[in-house]
Amino acid sequence: MKFRILFIAAVSLAAGFAAPEAGADERPPNIVFILSDDQSWTDYGFMGHPHIETPNLDRLASRSALFPRGYVPTALCRPSLATLITGLYAHQHGITGNDPSHALAAPNSPRYRELQADLISRIDRQPTVPRWLAERGYLSHQSGKWWEGSFSRGGFTHGMTRGFPEPGGRHGDDGLKIGRQGMEPIFEFIDQAVEADDPFYLWYAPFMPHTPHTPPQRLLDKYLDRVESPLVAKYYAMCEWFDETCGELVDRIEDKGLSDNTLIIYFCDNGWIQNPTAPGYAPRSKQSANEGGTRQPLMLCWPGEIPPRRYDDLVSSVDVVPTILSAAGIEVPESLPGLDLLPLVRDGEPLDRDIIFGESFAHDIADLDDPEASLLYRWAIRGRWKLLLTYDGQVGRYASSHPRTERRPQLFDLIADPHEETNLAADHPEQVASLAAEIDRWWPVKRRQVITTWTP
Repeated sequence: MKFRILFIAAVSLAAGFAAPEAGADERPPNIVFILSDDQSWTDYGFMGHPHIETPNLDRLASRSALFPRGYVPTALCRPSLATLITGLYAHQHGITGNDPSHALAAPNSPRYRELQADLISRIDRQPTVPRWLAERGYLSHQSGKWWEGSFSRGGFTHGMTRGFPEPGGRHGDDGLKIGRQGMEPIFEFIDQAVEADDPFYLWYAPFMPHTPHTPPQRLLDKYLDRVESPLVAKYYAMCEWFDETCGELVDRIEDKGLSDNTLIIYFCDNGWIQNPTAPGYAPRSKQSANEGGTRQPLMLCWPGEIPPRRYDDLVSSVDVVPTILSAAGIEVPESLPGLDLLPLVRDGEPLDRDIIFGESFAHDIADLDDPEASLLYRWAIRGRWKLLLTYDGQVGRYASSHPRTERRPQLFDLIADPHEETNLAADHPEQVASLAAEIDRWWPVKRRQVITTWTP
């Protein structure tokens, strides 16, 4: 597709490996990125959950700039992770789903393996956080979830994932051991970076609380007494188990005397609401454009640099990369769609933005060169209002996750109705028209459109 190729070329030239900003001779901070996997925005102590205990993340939140209204544009593992490593929306980086559609070729066929290789190769053609940071002398380590082949294909200097086509390489192989089987690979990397006296970037994306939900019995027993469904108890226990590993990591940073020069960022790739009666997620969570799929709290912790505070501002995962680059003393490319959050959280300057955007695609990619072929939803949030527009992209194997029974525009008041129970589009046509126009300015879609204007 010409759009994708031209865009990647433009980003590579304009964003490439930008020169450091003035003052870049100062030692940049270490950057630790903690990424939860399949966890709802509600499922933390600091977000007020009545049962789930997350004491370590609660402590981190108390020391952080906390954004309870953070969002991922795409509520699916692979495209969400690609956004967090490139700073681009899924329709820009071209990784819109987890796998090529089985309608394109039979699974395990030579042609299907070619399609998988083509999808993975897109990370080779784009600037990534580790590649940018390497220009400032950073060592970088990948652990946990990572879909794009070997860790080295993302620019990491160190890592655990061997990657496709190696056995088990579809979304992490050896990297998925982190957290569930201990933290030693990360601790060894930190020791190596400290010994080399180099700044480091750590991608800690454990396969937690993601299925399989196999928590320690001691944690499961705690939650079996609190909820009626053992499936929900297992998920809750997984959230606390993940929290324990985060505590181990933060404690190691503190024990090494690195806290004052380490920026810790916390986020989650997409939401998850545990189905209480069957394994898997409930509707309007993972893969969904609803709040249960896209909303995630964001934390930025940097002692002495970022004062602890809770913010009402809307932020997005596209803001993570510009913020990392800014912290490292690297000029943020103008081609990146997100904002550097440091002027807000460190200097008190207001964000120059009042709206954020998102998009949902099918799990299986119908056309690797045409994002619209798998487009299911686009949405925007401004203030209290969220507009969700529905499209007729091909769904494939996960039709049950996208019933699309309401094809008209959906407008929600997220302050009064955070779980999106009442569609107010008929009552506020002016908001529908205004937000729909903003969505079209963000990413014009010329076809596959179901409805973008409200007819009372």
